[in-house]
Amino acid sequence: MIKIKVETKEKVMKKFLIIGLGNIGVTYTNTRHNIGFKIIDEVAEEHNATFETEKLGDVATFRLKGRTFILLKPSTFMNLSGKAVKYWMDKENISVENILVVTDDVHIDFGTIRVKAKGSAGGHNGLKDIQEKLNTQEYARFRFGVGANYPKGRQADFVLGEWSKEETSELIERLPFSSKIITSFGTAGLPNTMNEFNGK
Repeated sequence: MIKIKVETKEKVMKKFLIIGLGNIGVTYTNTRHNIGFKIIDEVAEEHNATFETEKLGDVATFRLKGRTFILLKPSTFMNLSGKAVKYWMDKENISVENILVVTDDVHIDFGTIRVKAKGSAGGHNGLKDIQEKLNTQEYARFRFGVGANYPKGRQADFVLGEWSKEETSELIERLPFSSKIITSFGTAGLPNTMNEFNGK
């Protein structure tokens, strides 16, 4: 007799896909564009979750307060992030309401947090590809401000550049704070998370 695995609606609703955007390879590890990876790494470390290389990305899973968190670092490079997001949403049967994309934002001062329910890509190629692959702008995103301390026309060099010593020092405090946002999204819900953390 063949057994068919069927997930209940309640179980599916308690699964969350958290995507940290970045580029793979040691060249990009400490760059501003990779803050999504760095925040996701912090979450995994705090919850003793181990990343394993899977199809289209590195994946780690942990449970908290009855929720399952699936952490994804796409291996597609930033501009093709949507391919990995769509694949893992389908594989894990996770709806768009239960995904959160963590990314850098040059339009926000360094270290400032902005969690939103939806919005445009704002010129960010990773978000643009996700929007195209999901065919919607209505997915939650967690933007981490990296500032805009660069000459006109040098944005790419800035986001692909490494953190300054001062920024690196401040990240020591901002990363654990950012980790709390991830777990709040799954346990307290998006509206509560926005009210508690935005602008801080």
